[in-house]
Amino acid sequence: MKTTVTVTKNDAGQRLDKFLTKTYRNLPMSLLYKAVRKKDIRLNGKRCEASSRLNEGDEIYLFLPDDALEIAPPTYEFMHASKQLDIVYEDEHLLLLNKKAGLLVHPDDREFADTLIFRVQRYLYEKGEYNPADEQSFAPALVNRIDRNTSGIVIAAKTAAALRILNEKLKNREIEKYYLCIVHGSMPKTEDTLEAFLEKNESQNRVYISGTQKQGARTIRTRYRVIEEKNGLSLLEIHLLTGRTHQIRAHLASIGHPLLGDGKYGTNALNKGTGFHKQALCSYRLQFAFCTDAAELNYLNGKEFTLEDVWFATAFHNGEIG
Repeated sequence: MKTTVTVTKNDAGQRLDKFLTKTYRNLPMSLLYKAVRKKDIRLNGKRCEASSRLNEGDEIYLFLPDDALEIAPPTYEFMHASKQLDIVYEDEHLLLLNKKAGLLVHPDDREFADTLIFRVQRYLYEKGEYNPADEQSFAPALVNRIDRNTSGIVIAAKTAAALRILNEKLKNREIEKYYLCIVHGSMPKTEDTLEAFLEKNESQNRVYISGTQKQGARTIRTRYRVIEEKNGLSLLEIHLLTGRTHQIRAHLASIGHPLLGDGKYGTNALNKGTGFHKQALCSYRLQFAFCTDAAELNYLNGKEFTLEDVWFATAFHNGEIG
């Protein structure tokens, strides 16, 4: 079978092999590489490499068996997700969302249908800004993620270009993230920067903190500031200087101040009678602090977005917790 595929804006920037295996799910890698060598796959009519980078408007010529080029009929799983979304900010490139505690950001083996990413995709599909049938490999995606039982701001990219830029900025620490949390006990200082090493155990879905470097452990830095203390609890603002799995929960627990409601890194005995079954942790403030060019997203530089009402912080201030 002979067919031609034109590269769209959202597909640009990818490697040829990555694009083709996402577009044609039945295309084996062995057949793809063989076809490239035999010139049965060409880019703009010329010989190419599997690693060739694609540009918008490029034409890919394919001379391959029919079954390898079969595109499965669309099944839009996201249409089973809830329509409920708390949008903090939106423009043509991205969404900032207030994720509620209890909602997964991505599907896992326990929950598939109703996740934050599927809610985003359903919202954009029904709004007419995203149609999987018009895309060959791109789908709106989340830039950052937070735990199921943590609430707060999550960034969703509407375009492939926005996703690439924001992923780079997040990796380079050019997006600053601040959290509010309630911990047990009084902190030793009103503000401090904690440093340690974190080791992840995938099979247990938890991390371990140590004061000494171990093989496979990664450095973590967590800055805290005490906002208020009462009834044996402390309300803190956390500036995440490194972004590791369960970092805030595990790091604070390691110094004897587990989060209120956290049964994994704290203890149920401490939380008993508090009414908290999810950790009191919220990613409440986000600041774009670009040090390098962000192309079409430069307008975001210096902007800050804050959740004005974090329910547990308000309850704490009003003396309703503890």
